Amino acid sequence: MIDHVLGRPSVQFRKIQVLAVVSFWSFYLFRGHKHGPPTLRNISRKLGGFITPWQTLVGTFLYLYVARNLGKLLGLECPEPLANLYTRSYFRATWVTTAMDAGFWSAMRIRKKWLRDFCSMLFTGYYLIAAEQADEKVRKVRAMLTVEHLRVSWNKGTTPYLSALQTLMRPRFMRYPPRQIRIPRPANSDYTEPVNGWLYFDGPLSALKTYKKVILDIPGGGFVAMGPRESDDKLFAWAGKTGLPVLSLDYRKAPEFPYPYALNECFDVYCTIIASKGRCIGFSGDLVPRVVMSGDSAGGNLATSTMLMIIESGATSQRHLRGEASLPIPDGLVLIYPGLDMNIGNWMSDEQMTLIKDRKSRKTNQNILKRKSMQYTMAAGTPHQSEDEYTISLPKAKSSPEADASAGRPNSISMPSPQYSTAAPALLSPALKRKSQEREQSHHPEPLRTRLAMSSMISYFNDRILSPEMMRAMIILYIGPHNRPDFSMEYLLSPILAPDSLLEEFPKTYFLTGERDPLVDDTVIFAGRLRRAKAAKHARDQAKSSRLRKEFDERDVVEVVLIPGISHGFLQFCGCFPEGWKYIFRCARWIDHIFASVDDAEAALRSGAVTPAHQRNHYRSRTESSGEEDLGLEMSITSRNKGKEKERKEGERKRKDKFLKEHLRESGKSRKRASMGQRKKSMVSLASSDDLLGRRMLGLAGPLTGRVEHDDD
Repeated sequence: MIDHVLGRPSVQFRKIQVLAVVSFWSFYLFRGHKHGPPTLRNISRKLGGFITPWQTLVGTFLYLYVARNLGKLLGLECPEPLANLYTRSYFRATWVTTAMDAGFWSAMRIRKKWLRDFCSMLFTGYYLIAAEQADEKVRKVRAMLTVEHLRVSWNKGTTPYLSALQTLMRPRFMRYPPRQIRIPRPANSDYTEPVNGWLYFDGPLSALKTYKKVILDIPGGGFVAMGPRESDDKLFAWAGKTGLPVLSLDYRKAPEFPYPYALNECFDVYCTIIASKGRCIGFSGDLVPRVVMSGDSAGGNLATSTMLMIIESGATSQRHLRGEASLPIPDGLVLIYPGLDMNIGNWMSDEQMTLIKDRKSRKTNQNILKRKSMQYTMAAGTPHQSEDEYTISLPKAKSSPEADASAGRPNSISMPSPQYSTAAPALLSPALKRKSQEREQSHHPEPLRTRLAMSSMISYFNDRILSPEMMRAMIILYIGPHNRPDFSMEYLLSPILAPDSLLEEFPKTYFLTGERDPLVDDTVIFAGRLRRAKAAKHARDQAKSSRLRKEFDERDVVEVVLIPGISHGFLQFCGCFPEGWKYIFRCARWIDHIFASVDDAEAALRSGAVTPAHQRNHYRSRTESSGEEDLGLEMSITSRNKGKEKERKEGERKRKDKFLKEHLRESGKSRKRASMGQRKKSMVSLASSDDLLGRRMLGLAGPLTGRVEHDDD
């Protein structure tokens, strides 16, 4: 209290204050009278016959405990805001991760590494018990984040004690450890430094010669931290479940290497894989490998931007002028809670709301819409939005007869041009002025007419995993001190702004995101834009070709899964969130499905059932280029083993059969539940983008309106 009276609250002054109080009373207890001051000595002597020192000690601690929790006993405490936001299992996981962050941040200033690692685990144990102190510690650190804080927090999985614990808790997926490799740059790159990566493959390096498929993973970490080894759970599982090699890039991090260095690294690695026909990672080089790209969080941003660069490179004429073939597009894209918009804003634009409320994805997004619409009920008398309203429009203003005569038609308010940034569209001030004048002339109260909706970054500002302070720090560090990007135009920085001409060339894209993730709007809006661009292209192709009779199926374009009660980063801590394993396995099934679809398409093309004009040929127009020379990675690869090749093919066939059975089983269950009118609670499968708003706004506005939603575990 003294520091607040002086107006200088600081950690240093509080430490001095505590030391002064402890020193004074310690000196008095040892050097003063044993019965206290003269006025209290008689009372102390009388009480000495009724209460023992043990009772005094226990009573003192009991009094302190009651005084500390007096608000809880009297019902004066505020409810826990995250209790109704997360599922119980995810809330427990965030409690553990918060304790670990607090413990590792408390020990980060210790110089000796062995002592720092030991104290990190020791302090984590303390903060697991003192959960409130852990929340307070994390809140204070996040208010003044540095690069060191971010890296200590997100790289803690590689510390010896925690790494050993994760290894014990992880199921055994592979017999072989991951290998660290270096991928050279293509010949036409502006950079010469090779790109580091880790190859996860359950087999000897000699067996790679028989493969022609690879998973190219770009890990997250806010562009400033985390490499492939922090995602061991996911990468081990993918390599073990699919039986395919997984190449995870250890791209260079900001702020030492700001935008667009990491993006160019990812693009150069893909170019090298294609140009060398996979020889840079140990393939035979007989065929151009098929690639599925994946990325989580910041890695999802890099993976999407890399896809845009690949598509854009094929659309330019420079390659044709040099006699090179167009760069093939990957066969699929798997994005896990991606960050696709760097422009942090408060309000959703009309265009974004239209994408979220699209009729085709309304069933999946109904909880999101319900939560966003809850903010309207915060004002008494505000009517609920009609369930049949799928688009957002501003009310038409009444025009004067003079204006109508001069214009020759009724005056109306035109919608603003489409906006994809998170900034709110410009309001039409003349219309608002006329409406306000009408209300002033009328004596009847009108309900508040608003269609504002907060973005998920603001709705979930108190998220335990990804806070606004962390997002602000990551974006500033990633952009760097010398870049001044236009957040409304730079689509390689914010892929959500990409033009439709590039989006319509995307391969099938899978999204996996928690409904309570601050970045969930990025997923929903980008999925809606992908579906809309693909639908427009299909309509044009159908108008041009009379033989193209296939109806547009959005499931062939994009599939989004929103997980209720889950926030960000749930695949990174499967040790304390075991449910994360089933989502990792789900992504592995998606990858198998992508490659199986490509195999089926190739088989149909060879049999003549499908003509080349109707078949996607991203991966067939692949030729050698000068990028093959000086290909850096030198692996010792032995001759091909025919027995192993036969065994591998048999294993691949069994995995495809198993995947097909699981897919049919899931489809049958979903159809059965739909026919019985039941709703799946554990996971919401999304056709595109419609449901985020309701749950979010119910969690924010529910305590104010008396409506609180409880999640089922």
